[in-house]
Amino acid sequence: MTKRVKAFEIVFNDPSKTFYCSGDKVAGKILVEVSEVTRVMAMRVLGVGCAKVEYAKGKQRCREEVDYLKYEDVVHLDDQPADTDGSVILRPGNKYEYSFGFELPQQGHLVSSYKGKFGFVQYFVKALMERPAQPALECRKHFEVEEPLDVNTPDLLSPTGGMKEKKVTCMFIPDGQVSLNAKIDRRGFCEGEEICIDAKFENTCSRIVVPKAAIIAKHTYQANGRTKVFRQKLSSVRGNHIISGMCDAWQGKSIRVPKIKPSILGCNIIRVEYALMIYMHIPGSDKLVLELPLVIGTVPYNGFGSRTNSMSSQDGSVSNASNSWVSLRMPSSAPPSYCDVTRDCSLDQPLTPLLDDYDGGDSPIFMNAPQFQFPALPAYSEVDEEFNGNARMLPVC
Repeated sequence: MTKRVKAFEIVFNDPSKTFYCSGDKVAGKILVEVSEVTRVMAMRVLGVGCAKVEYAKGKQRCREEVDYLKYEDVVHLDDQPADTDGSVILRPGNKYEYSFGFELPQQGHLVSSYKGKFGFVQYFVKALMERPAQPALECRKHFEVEEPLDVNTPDLLSPTGGMKEKKVTCMFIPDGQVSLNAKIDRRGFCEGEEICIDAKFENTCSRIVVPKAAIIAKHTYQANGRTKVFRQKLSSVRGNHIISGMCDAWQGKSIRVPKIKPSILGCNIIRVEYALMIYMHIPGSDKLVLELPLVIGTVPYNGFGSRTNSMSSQDGSVSNASNSWVSLRMPSSAPPSYCDVTRDCSLDQPLTPLLDDYDGGDSPIFMNAPQFQFPALPAYSEVDEEFNGNARMLPVC
């Protein structure tokens, strides 16, 4: 008859910890409660970490597995007498705690946790309660591993870019071409950061094209010598339509990195890579695509290089432009008095278009200008005016 166990679970010492890194210690307790007297021969603790790929290729089932963590130990109860064979007796009404702890391998020997369409990388602690003449009871507790990936290395801080062009045809007849030239200031980013894009697009074909950009995730799975690739669009932006014979430019157009897992580059069977895809949508033809590789890390960018300088120069240019605009719009001398303005009532330009070309005939394409009405003068003025379409000053009486 199987003896029923009331409670059997694993609890970590720091439940608020969201993930572990290389070299961290995983520690916790195994909590046990029984509803009747139970003899436990041994309590085993296993730390397991593995990457696994599995998918179907026709009738063949492709499967591959790689281990990254293997830990096993036998834990004992404190202040609990054991028999000569090492077994202990658990009684109902008591709560028993088995403590455990182990260190994760050093950096370079682990891979970040991952769950994808055709594979996963997972880590967990497993407890096995061995009882005489009874099947072993098992419980698991998963934990996340996130390997640090610093984006402040020289390789990831270097700018990257490229150029692509494509000839467009219509029924095998040449129809011009489209081209794009784009660059970004670095390759390494973290979630929440902005990717600033500088790009130029040219369109000499007869169609209206649309420039766009998107962050792409590329998941590669390898099993049984076969490779399966899954691509996913994460976020995107678009520009204005470009008509035939025109061009457009992006100066610092930004796209935000969404909340995603960091790049996985050190696993033999699962690889997660990211890219910034800049492309032009061409009606009736394939897209013109330029892909710039990205690395999504865990340690954010902390430099103040060319990006800050470029922002400062932009701020300076805006300030200079605004100052020049003010200097153009603001008069250098004091404005004239109201009396001077009202006295100067001559019209330098006609009030109606084409009025200068109108000879006074009866041509129907011209309209007669309405009679101009001047504003009322102040009460203290000693000037009389006649309103016959022209202003005339009279001598003071």
